Amino acid sequence: MKLKMLFLISLCLTLNTFLVSAQQYQKEGFKLVWADEFEKDGVPDAKNWTYELGFVRNEELQWYQPENAFCKNGLLIIEARKEQKLNPLYEEGSGNWRKKNKFIEYTSACLITKGLQHFQYGRFEMRGRIDISDGLWPAFWTLGESGAWPANGEIDIMEYYRGKILANVASLGAGKKPKWFSKTKSTDELGGKHWASKFHIWRMDWDNQAISLYVDDILLNKIALNELKNEDGTNPFMQKHYLLLDLALGGLNGGSLNDTKFPNQFEIDYVRVYQKK
Repeated sequence: MKLKMLFLISLCLTLNTFLVSAQQYQKEGFKLVWADEFEKDGVPDAKNWTYELGFVRNEELQWYQPENAFCKNGLLIIEARKEQKLNPLYEEGSGNWRKKNKFIEYTSACLITKGLQHFQYGRFEMRGRIDISDGLWPAFWTLGESGAWPANGEIDIMEYYRGKILANVASLGAGKKPKWFSKTKSTDELGGKHWASKFHIWRMDWDNQAISLYVDDILLNKIALNELKNEDGTNPFMQKHYLLLDLALGGLNGGSLNDTKFPNQFEIDYVRVYQKK
């Protein structure tokens, strides 16, 4: 009964916040065009989300699998677990990071809207709660539909690792390497573990002039679109992008897990996209 009451209180607060935001955004000319509120318990809505599978990028420790993502009490939960499984990619003597280990030691999930939901320009919001323990690498980000990375463009609306919140945009630089436009803010500066124990709103405002990235209305990074062209002159931010939500572990940037406890969760209250009328 107590848990049900807390859930109802939380739901009322969320609805009130939504109404206030909707009224303010309407004054600014924005209209809600897509959202997932994760209100139905069980698997995430297949109309909105599919999944990355296996070992994907950055020499990260986790094996991505759909079963680590579920909806409960109005939240999408992405759960990282410490569990040993046979690595189906294993090849004895291989130097490839995906194939060299006989066992998978950690699992997690990465949800993507690729092929289902995609957008060019607008206001993108995610309300979520992240754990800032060592080695964790949660993110809410976008990738362009056309082109190979990084020529397709990447926008990290929310990314955390090694004690910092990051707001990044990447396009294709010289030598086929990514060209990063990055700003960071220390979680200690924001309030440390107390700050991380609460839900926060990450937002991107993206139009044909600039990309602006915020947390709780604090502007973290703003980049003019004309600065974001690829080396060949194309602009990956003048095309539709799809969304990604994930909880990665370790790898090239995430650092050591040290004494981080498992299972560990990245909790998402909602994801919403608004566009100008």
